[in-house]
Amino acid sequence: MKRVSFAEFGGPEVLQLVDAEEPHAGPGQVRIAVRAAGVNPVDWRIREGQILKAHPIELPAGVGIDAAGVVDEVGEGVEGIEVGDRVFGEGPDTYAEFAVLSAFARMPEGLTFEEAAGYPSVVETALRIIGEVGVQPGQTLLVSGASGGVGSAVLQIARERGIEVIGTAGAANQDYLRDLGAEATTYGEGWVERVRQLGRVDAALDLAGSGVIGELVELTGDPRKVVSIADLGAPKLGVRFSGTAGSVPDALAEAVDLISRGKLHIPVEKTYPLAEAAAAHVDSRAGHTRGRRVILV
Repeated sequence: MKRVSFAEFGGPEVLQLVDAEEPHAGPGQVRIAVRAAGVNPVDWRIREGQILKAHPIELPAGVGIDAAGVVDEVGEGVEGIEVGDRVFGEGPDTYAEFAVLSAFARMPEGLTFEEAAGYPSVVETALRIIGEVGVQPGQTLLVSGASGGVGSAVLQIARERGIEVIGTAGAANQDYLRDLGAEATTYGEGWVERVRQLGRVDAALDLAGSGVIGELVELTGDPRKVVSIADLGAPKLGVRFSGTAGSVPDALAEAVDLISRGKLHIPVEKTYPLAEAAAAHVDSRAGHTRGRRVILV
């Protein structure tokens, strides 16, 4: 089978499309013929060797954690899923023709493979950080870097829970944030004052890692009311860095419920063939995404 792999840490040029042995489903797992794989910032952070303590790997290594496809092997102990089912979920090395998923669920009706591949880790992250930051219904959550996949999920899930949201993003994405139910403003010079004019901030999330932790603490008045998933230096200012996943099966179940009820939709901004994984990483690292980037297999 074909798989995207890298033999050394570095820039996107280290990614190669190689021939690899097919993986097989173990107990509690399923194997899928991958139709689409989600592109996440953690993918290029791992490729660059940024987070080896949290994600130790042996080289050469595959890439990707999110995928959607058709089940073609069912491991021992798996119930409720059969060969031929359309599923989405998480597992290692998903930029490939076949991948083994350790957390998975049936795709909601009406969802395409490319859409489904964009949800698993994004929804898990959104649910986790909303819980960690401790924001309650009736309070206001500020989301810095709100237009990407995690931001899109956070805004919709928070609004569904009765939480008011303010989002920062580039000028081109202001209407997009408003469509998701947020008060919106641009980042850049004067952004703190623009946020203040929109109202009180009870808690804040840093999704972009753009060096705004100090300002988020200033706006909330308490570093314990700020969580970052993108700034590794956040703990130096007393702010929690959230990088360890919670229950992916629970997150998938909630995603299915929200999608099925029309309460969650994350658009796919751009797709790439498997051979252009490096271009997907370049675009993901540049940011300014509206929704998700997805590799089609």
